Amino acid sequence: MKKITQSSSMQKVGDVLVKFNPLEDKYISREFQSYGYYLSETLNDLKHRGIYMRLAKTMPRALLEKALSYVKDAKVTRKGALFMWKLKELGAWPKKEKLTKRKQVEDIPF
Repeated sequence: MKKITQSSSMQKVGDVLVKFNPLEDKYISREFQSYGYYLSETLNDLKHRGIYMRLAKTMPRALLEKALSYVKDAKVTRKGALFMWKLKELGAWPKKEKLTKRKQVEDIPF
């Protein structure tokens, strides 16, 4: 039987809870919050950590990991913006169709 190994970025819930200190980590009480905070630290974007926590809660983890691995390799100053762009490219949100304006038919004067 093959042994399945986890990637280095994935943690067990028990490991997160063991490291949890309620005095220091007063805003982190769930695993997705911890992962969202990890994303914001990795992307060097602590100002928007709430957005990353929401993404960690609602988006599939594999999608977030794929976008994060793409951004880690890039040499850019705004990693958060590149991360969001990559999520869009991976199809995280449904594409909006362009609205076309209908031509108005003018009334014929009689």
